[in-house]
Amino acid sequence: MISSPLTFYVVPMEPQHAAEICEWSYKPPYNIYGWMSWEQMQALGVEFGDPQLRIEQYVSVVNGEGDLCGFAQLFPMEGVVRLGVGMRPELCGHGMGHLFMKAIVQAARSRYPECEIDLEVLTWNQRAIRAYQKCGFTITDTYERRTPTGNKPFYCMVYEE
Repeated sequence: MISSPLTFYVVPMEPQHAAEICEWSYKPPYNIYGWMSWEQMQALGVEFGDPQLRIEQYVSVVNGEGDLCGFAQLFPMEGVVRLGVGMRPELCGHGMGHLFMKAIVQAARSRYPECEIDLEVLTWNQRAIRAYQKCGFTITDTYERRTPTGNKPFYCMVYEE
């Protein structure tokens, strides 16, 4: 078990971090955030299973002891960097999400200083929405988006310094 981190750090995502992330298991309804096996991701060359994409867009979030606490995708778009994030399941729901997000926002701001920072979140995920709001994100739009289980409502949230 990882001790509760007081500080999070963003580092390049190493293959062993990617493999570990693929083993994480979330309790319902958050189980939709699980990944396929590391072997499948590498074979298909998808997401952080693609070595080039992993280097260009993915980072790991670690604590002071170097324990893997989560990850982020920093997806560049026109004038915007869109965040995709995931926290280690046993750290979720313990009031650390805003600190986790602050580290990721700082990394995004450093890598893309001229870009707006946003993210998408399912409207039912109030736990994540509270963490994002506490970090400085504001809901700016609501829309439906296709997911593996059909169209679902999402919020777009924008970081406001």
